[in-house]
Amino acid sequence: MADFCLGVDEVTQKEWTAVMGYNPSHFRGDNLPVEMVSWYDCIDYCNRRSVKEGLRPYYTIDKHSKDPDNTNELDSIKWKVTINSGANGYRLPTEMEWAYAAEGGQLSKGFIYSGSDSIDDVAWYWKNSGDNDLTGSWSWSAVQQNNNKTQPVGRKAPNELGLYDMSGNVREWCWDSNGNDGTGQPPGRIWKGGGWMGADFCCASAFRAAYQANGKGPDQGLRVGRDAASSG
Repeated sequence: MADFCLGVDEVTQKEWTAVMGYNPSHFRGDNLPVEMVSWYDCIDYCNRRSVKEGLRPYYTIDKHSKDPDNTNELDSIKWKVTINSGANGYRLPTEMEWAYAAEGGQLSKGFIYSGSDSIDDVAWYWKNSGDNDLTGSWSWSAVQQNNNKTQPVGRKAPNELGLYDMSGNVREWCWDSNGNDGTGQPPGRIWKGGGWMGADFCCASAFRAAYQANGKGPDQGLRVGRDAASSG
């Protein structure tokens, strides 16, 4: 795996709005992670932020051509997105990069969650992201009644690499597709890390799931990366 850089925090609403000019989030606050963003929104954000900072955009986005590998009937967008070799701009991490960083890289202590075996030390998830700490089995009605929501980034303990919220708060989009993973699921894009409304097992560094690339939710956000050789 080539060296890479990854954001210490999830992209905040202040950062998103400064680049995109709008805030799509359900829960509002400058230091809250941006959410209600699709994979396509995040690819667009990466390129626009790169241009804003004088970097070469990492992606070529062809909004007029359909991705032939995307057969998900729920995805009406299907932009054709390709990588610009050698570009120094912002990008989404690959699933492998994300997992390596979440697990602490070369400093890893083998924790279940990113930075600890105790989920409450490092993650906002369904039991602790509301008015009171919940117990028992996951229940959407309990989550709603408890006013669960996203929390300001960087409030929980970091992992071995000093990265915050890689477990919990919002699910983070990765570059990779699950189209050829053998599960038979409709092709989508991988997300990692779990979120404020999700179960504890979703917050484990090893957990993976996918969502159609045009999907959005109040627990769906991102963290940006860059190639290390070009980020000095």
